[in-house]
Amino acid sequence: MQKGIIKKIDYIKGFGFIVTEDDEEVYFNLRDAHPKFKGKTFKEGEMVGFDLKREMKGDRAVNLRPL
Repeated sequence: MQKGIIKKIDYIKGFGFIVTEDDEEVYFNLRDAHPKFKGKTFKEGEMVGFDLKREMKGDRAVNLRPL
């Protein structure tokens, strides 16, 4: 599990970005929240845990959960 802080969220479009502990930006989609936290309102500046999924367009955070 990796950790980071939510930098920006666009609730209308359903996605956002996390800044990792290594100062890298990672994309996430709100649909990719951990099943236990689906429907949770994440906030900018909130510390979260996540798993990285490698894709052709780049890394994506999945299984997003609050810490």
